[in-house]
Amino acid sequence: MNMTDTIKHHLTPEILMAYSAGTLPEAFGLIVATHVSMCDTCRSDLDSYDAVGGVVMEDAKLANVSDDAFAATMKLISSGDSTPLTPRRSSGTLPSPLQDYVGGDLDQIKWKPLGMGVKQAILPTSKAATARLLYIPAGAAVPDHGHNGTEMTLVLQGAFVDEDDRFARGDVEVANEDLEHTPIADVGEDCICLAVTDAPLKFNAFLPRLAQRFLRI
Repeated sequence: MNMTDTIKHHLTPEILMAYSAGTLPEAFGLIVATHVSMCDTCRSDLDSYDAVGGVVMEDAKLANVSDDAFAATMKLISSGDSTPLTPRRSSGTLPSPLQDYVGGDLDQIKWKPLGMGVKQAILPTSKAATARLLYIPAGAAVPDHGHNGTEMTLVLQGAFVDEDDRFARGDVEVANEDLEHTPIADVGEDCICLAVTDAPLKFNAFLPRLAQRFLRI
């Protein structure tokens, strides 16, 4: 059975269309590219949205531009982030879009402890949203929390369960202000996730709230 056949939780059409249009913040673009590299279903859907976008561009009317538009565009490209977000497969634990970001697989990750065995590594992205790798020991729980914005969590190894469902490798959970949960890693294997947020989480317990600013959660 192909790994993509085991994926139960996919990206929404709205997220895929925004990715196709290039309107997502860098961190969300990273998690979409990573999931798509693991999931044939979402990759096929993305190809459809890309095709529709191509037709729209072909039908669009040409607009007049200034004489220096080409030079200005090339300057923007050369000054931007050149890291490719190519949704291709890899043989490691980290899919190719993530390996491109960290320069390798898990052995390149510099983890920082969060407590209770949980560790994180914040990835360099634009300030519009934050991307982090999370390491949750088997059977351990992330403190219960709600959301001030959107949180997307993609499982890269192991699995976790929460009030919503069970999420295994390749599954992505999209949480918003309506979801309050306590993710718990399955007992069989340590869980590694890519988590992206556009606003601080809302922790219920005092200690996580106290440490929140220092840990950039």
